[in-house]
Amino acid sequence: MRLKSLVFAAVAGCLGLSVAVAQEEPQALRQSQMKAVGGAIGALGGIAKGQKPYEAAAVTAALTTISTTMKAFPNQFPEGSQTGSESEAAPAIWQNKTDFEAKAQKLAAEADSLLAAVPVDAAGVGAAMRTLGGTCSDCHQTYRMKK
Repeated sequence: MRLKSLVFAAVAGCLGLSVAVAQEEPQALRQSQMKAVGGAIGALGGIAKGQKPYEAAAVTAALTTISTTMKAFPNQFPEGSQTGSESEAAPAIWQNKTDFEAKAQKLAAEADSLLAAVPVDAAGVGAAMRTLGGTCSDCHQTYRMKK
């Protein structure tokens, strides 16, 4: 029962976040979404490193956040939003939008696959992190400007 409650809370939180920031500029919204994904990756990393105890509900919530957020993420890059709000979005996003969107969807699909078979221990979470991290890194190297 606790697992269902935590998963429901995570999904509701993601939806609430989407509604709360829907009126913001796309730059602020995408920054908020990346912070949510970063928080989810951080939670998984804490489990993988043994800094936090393994809890299936926490793993499920983190993977749900990644999946949900990355499915909506590519929509936050309309023409004209290349700059502002200290954006780290590289011009390459708008030059190769199809590839950018594919990379975001790949991360969402990886999270969905992991949700279908949630890792059962810290070692499994570590393996999941390697899968997710490679996709994150690939996108960041191409589509994120270093400050």
